Amino acid sequence: MKAFKIIARISKSSFIKQSLGTLALRIFGVLLLFGFTVFLTKSYSPKLVGQYDFVRSYLLAIGSICLLGFDQSILYFKGRLASLNKLEQLKKVYYKMAGMLFLASLLILILFLLIDKKTINTYFLDDEVYSILLKSSFILFFHGLSLLNTEVFRALDKLYVAELFRNIIKYIPLIIGSIVLFYWHLEVYLIDVFLVGFVFLALVSSILVFIYFNRTEISSEEIFTSKEIFTKSYPIAISGMAMFLLMSFDIMFLKKYQNDETVAFYSVGVKIMTIVSVIILTINITVSAKIAEYFSAKNITELKKTLKNSSRLIFCIGFPVIVLICVFSEHVLSFFGHQYIIAQKSFLILIIGQGICSLFGSAPVYLNMTGRQHIFQIILLGAVIINFILNRFLIPVYGMTGGAIAFFCSSFFWNFVSAVIIFRRDKIKIFIH
Repeated sequence: MKAFKIIARISKSSFIKQSLGTLALRIFGVLLLFGFTVFLTKSYSPKLVGQYDFVRSYLLAIGSICLLGFDQSILYFKGRLASLNKLEQLKKVYYKMAGMLFLASLLILILFLLIDKKTINTYFLDDEVYSILLKSSFILFFHGLSLLNTEVFRALDKLYVAELFRNIIKYIPLIIGSIVLFYWHLEVYLIDVFLVGFVFLALVSSILVFIYFNRTEISSEEIFTSKEIFTKSYPIAISGMAMFLLMSFDIMFLKKYQNDETVAFYSVGVKIMTIVSVIILTINITVSAKIAEYFSAKNITELKKTLKNSSRLIFCIGFPVIVLICVFSEHVLSFFGHQYIIAQKSFLILIIGQGICSLFGSAPVYLNMTGRQHIFQIILLGAVIINFILNRFLIPVYGMTGGAIAFFCSSFFWNFVSAVIIFRRDKIKIFIH
């Protein structure tokens, strides 16, 4: 009852109402992903599902390098421009970001083409890996552009359009394609359909961005140069890359030391964990621009109020979800097929660990939105090193359980250290209180 009273009281805040609205769309997206994953695991072989999750992890990790942190820094620049009453300049910032994204994606593709095919296949002990990663490298620009455009919608206050793309529309090409492949008995083309879907998403979202930007006039004044945009974004890029590496090392090592089937079993647990992480991400993204704006304006009172409300809302909504998922973990996993129950132990470690980390509220967003990107970058690099070492030594011995332990330990490290640094520097309690 106490939790419901807290929610009722803080829901009067405008940003909380906005958080709840976007949370509804995200929950629908999670349910859509859950339903699709059930279909995928029951209709496709664990080997194909494992390959799909492997490619997805590759795009997350390498794609974050190409994005250069633009998907997060666009919100930072929106906050800066809002404080200067120059929001119309966001159009120029976006075009410069898109150009740098293309050049970075092209560079990564060229570097990949220089690597010997045999070297990659031998490392993963799989003759199919090179061709899969090559096709993925060609799609990097479209993958990055679709992610950038989604955050541009948010920066333009098209919040629900952003959430529709993030949680629903981005799954449509893959869902339709996988169903068609299943009934035509062409399941082996699952990866191709998944990759081509990003071309569709990039084109559709770019058209909408162009339409929205054309509704505003833009002056010849240039507030942020390409160099300034890159300088402010690349620390976030390193932070973003570190975050995705934290989510990818376990998959990569499971692929190397186990097999595609094990990757599929473990990844199902990771997908279910998103039910909790989506709550944290939704609220953090909603308050990110406000944090930058209040901090720039030195409005500490509103800044503390926003952070306090966000941490409480994360806990009040997330805790019951965690308890329910843990209690019914075996039944939840069995939806995907009886063989996926083997991932129960690693799944429980992941979900409980995510719940513990959620107690630290908006710690990473605060550092990124207040110009402390370099601090968060150092913290995350430390977490990546911990994650890599733990995965390297635990997965060969403990398999999926080792990967889950490595993920929890590294996640707790960067959340805890971030909260401590924020409190010591700004005397702000970022964690729930």
